[in-house]
Amino acid sequence: MELVIWFVIALFVIIYRKNDGTETFYNFFKSQFGKIYAKYAPYSFQTISAKMKDLKQNYTMKDYVVQIVILGGFAGGVAFLYFYNFIMVAIYGGLAIAFVPYLAWLRSKRIYSEYIFEQIQVYTTNVIMEFNTTQSFVKSLEGVRDSGILEDPVLEDLKVMINMSYQNGTIDESIEYFNEKYPYYMVKNMHQLFLQITKEGAKDSGEALENMSMDIDALVEGVYRDQMDRKQFHTKFITFACVLFLLVMVMQVLLGRKNYMLLLDLWYAHIVLHAIIIINSYFLLTGEKYYNDDVGVE
Repeated sequence: MELVIWFVIALFVIIYRKNDGTETFYNFFKSQFGKIYAKYAPYSFQTISAKMKDLKQNYTMKDYVVQIVILGGFAGGVAFLYFYNFIMVAIYGGLAIAFVPYLAWLRSKRIYSEYIFEQIQVYTTNVIMEFNTTQSFVKSLEGVRDSGILEDPVLEDLKVMINMSYQNGTIDESIEYFNEKYPYYMVKNMHQLFLQITKEGAKDSGEALENMSMDIDALVEGVYRDQMDRKQFHTKFITFACVLFLLVMVMQVLLGRKNYMLLLDLWYAHIVLHAIIIINSYFLLTGEKYYNDDVGVE
């Protein structure tokens, strides 16, 4: 054990002495951690976090504090009603607060998914409009690229798609690339139609494109309706989940406060109460995940 302590102290001294003195050890450690994180962190997390800042939808310190107070306070209150023990209040309050970053991440994924879906809607609609003028799929992509209506990351992938089309002399691989990045039905169906038009040389594609445009409008309408339904479901779900947590109050009314306190002296009663809290918490988190996941993926 002493060897480990001496090793940690030596490591601290070496790292500190390597520091040039222009920054504190904390800032040095923070910068090194940032470099490691930037190298190994998941691409999706980095992309979503950056886009949240661009959209001004990222959590502020005030948002985090509010969530900590609400979740920690609610969990602590529930724990007190169940066990009348301040140690349990601290444990469950701390566990609830630990989930705040996860809930913030779910929210960011939902907002990012909605943003990407809007960009894909713009992409598909405008490519069809451009094709009616240019009668060339690649030229249509270039028209959408130059119009300034798309933003990254969809715009960047569109540029890759155009470059791949010119390099390969065919649109097959570029379409496959875009379909893999954005696996929406409207994207796959539209690209399939353009493949048929390009390879079969359809003389009159106007009617097919018009039908495709109508299908996209119907699909978009369905997705937005689903989003509204999810919001209504979310409000009702949160209310229902909170009521489930507070059912212990009904138990205390039925048994009486004195009998309930006697029940808490039984070890297996604690197991049952912990199980109720854990199951209800899992139910609540599952509902939150459903509400925030895969919005717009239709």
